[in-house]
Amino acid sequence: MGSQTGLVLGYDGVHPFSKVKITDRASVQELLRTLLDPLEPFFSPLKARVRCPGATAVRFDQTASEVEGICRPLWGLACLLDGGGEYHGTEWWIEGIKSGTDPENPEFWGYPRDNDQRMVEMCPLGYALAVAPTIWQSLNEKERTNVETWLGNSINEKNMPNTNWLWFRVFANLGLKKNGGKFSQERLDSDIEHLNTFYRGDGWSNDGPEGIHQMDYYSSSFAIHFLQLLYAKLAGEDEPQRAEEFRKRAQLAALDLVHYYDKEGRALPFGRSVGYRFAMVSFWGALAYAGVDLPAPLTWGMVKGIVLRNLRWWQTQPDIWSPSGTLTIGYSYPNMYMAENYNSPGSPYWACLAFICLAVPADHPFWTSEEEYHGEVIPTVKPLKQPGHIMSYLGGHCMLLSSGQACSYPMKGTHAKYGGFAYSSAYAYSVPPGLLTLEQYALASQLGLSDDGGEYWKTRRLSEYAGLEQRPSDTAESTPVLVSIWKPFPDVTIRTTLVPPSSATPNWHLRAHRIANAGARTLQTADGAFAIANRRTPDGRYLDPYDAAKGEGTQPRIVGNYDLATPEGWASGAAGAFAVSKGAVGIRALEPQDEVAAEKAQGGQRERAALLVNADPNSNLVESRTVIPTLQGTIRPGETVWYVSAIYAKPSGEGVAKESYLDGWDKVPEIPSWLKEEMAA
Repeated sequence: MGSQTGLVLGYDGVHPFSKVKITDRASVQELLRTLLDPLEPFFSPLKARVRCPGATAVRFDQTASEVEGICRPLWGLACLLDGGGEYHGTEWWIEGIKSGTDPENPEFWGYPRDNDQRMVEMCPLGYALAVAPTIWQSLNEKERTNVETWLGNSINEKNMPNTNWLWFRVFANLGLKKNGGKFSQERLDSDIEHLNTFYRGDGWSNDGPEGIHQMDYYSSSFAIHFLQLLYAKLAGEDEPQRAEEFRKRAQLAALDLVHYYDKEGRALPFGRSVGYRFAMVSFWGALAYAGVDLPAPLTWGMVKGIVLRNLRWWQTQPDIWSPSGTLTIGYSYPNMYMAENYNSPGSPYWACLAFICLAVPADHPFWTSEEEYHGEVIPTVKPLKQPGHIMSYLGGHCMLLSSGQACSYPMKGTHAKYGGFAYSSAYAYSVPPGLLTLEQYALASQLGLSDDGGEYWKTRRLSEYAGLEQRPSDTAESTPVLVSIWKPFPDVTIRTTLVPPSSATPNWHLRAHRIANAGARTLQTADGAFAIANRRTPDGRYLDPYDAAKGEGTQPRIVGNYDLATPEGWASGAAGAFAVSKGAVGIRALEPQDEVAAEKAQGGQRERAALLVNADPNSNLVESRTVIPTLQGTIRPGETVWYVSAIYAKPSGEGVAKESYLDGWDKVPEIPSWLKEEMAA
């Protein structure tokens, strides 16, 4: 590859990343090299910065953005070098570190201020110094002093966010400590002790102090668990008790976290920063790196399978790359709607955490075991107390129901990233590309309410109460449910109960909403199913009305927001709406419609109606064109109603015939007796 032109992906271009046959350690090493190579043309003249293509801005300065560009790939390079691998461009990073930490250099990175993004990038640099001796050995005395000053001593007296960020200062100090540089043991210890206050039990740490309930991938693969395990490995000899505690937490959490990965290799998208893509599996490689003894029934073959299947799945996503072969902001394709305000063009290279497996020795069981799938040995339904999730492996996909989590601040799309009712490995969540009409809100797995005729919609973001509760069951001792109480408007109170699938109806889960409208205005409601690809097989055009012979289409037919009065675009709530393309998704209304029950549950014989919301393009993380089966209703002033929605999902997959996508559609679950009693109370 020439340094002037680099990689160019044309109309039918295939990224070298997708050409690697992933089978063993050497193939994963090669996979990493295909990720690093395209960065070469984007290094600055003195190598201190990498300006990834994109040109989009973030909440921090452009220099910090380009520091991300050089430091984040260091996660991969350092892991490669730690495991005895080689890379022809290693010297680019060594020269960049020299230039970037030199205050007399025109490409100096600048010292961090309070809460500075540069603090984040100190973490991969600290880790690289700790595990790749060639970097420190390449520095002369002055250059080492520069690194000491920039990396450790400039951060130790600065304020940092009270979150996972504190781990980044730990690794800045650890990298210097491992090389005999100037560091602060006092700061290192105090940061870890404070981070320990985030621990909630069962292996789980919260991403922040009391008063915040946020347990996403930052609690595991993106930061906390991952860095705890790296610390246990690197500082374990000096601090055996602390290292053992971190390993014990990982053992406990592994039995929960294993539920977030499916047989196809997909990780379940939930929460913020999912644009870090394959970093979602870094926890599993870190288990091996830190020497954790796996808890039964997990095996190293299962752990290896989670990592390698995920990397293979990303090989099937050709649109994650820029035309120059660099990672883009987005998920399965470039997408600024889902991006957070801290996502620069270099941010996605946090994905390189996944390559911690390359630092695992070749003779470790992680590499010598045959790949296995974990789905057959773990519970098909499992409630997770700490994150407030109920996990399900029924119905052909990995799904979670969620209540209670919320980002500590109202970031863009936070209601979709944390406030949704259900998240699936097969049907990713959607974010709003705009703020007018249902098409723009794209309410996949969300209940929206509008008090202005359907222009603006409010959904669940913060819950006044959220709890994992138990209800009676006909087939087991009890059924776990998630209950939340939330207020989209000050005078509207909603109690939502989420019920997981059962073996009798594995493709369905239930949502029951008790909505009390104490206001003096009419409300419109929209309850959305999962979003699914709106693309027919022959030519990629939008889906037609359902054709059983072709095994695809929708019922009722899709109409746009310009022709909502078209009768063919609507069905009764009881009949429901579905869409069939990559599997099938749908929704049906189960609330009673007989006169007596309706009078109690609805305030009159009025049923919800079903339609397909043709979501605005680029709202979904995986599919750029989607449709969302939705139930719409109306609540009058002063009225209290009950809605019971049954949500259907049967994904496509190996061995799943098209003809079977709707096999469960007519096997609708009944409203549980305990729920009927609650509705009648």
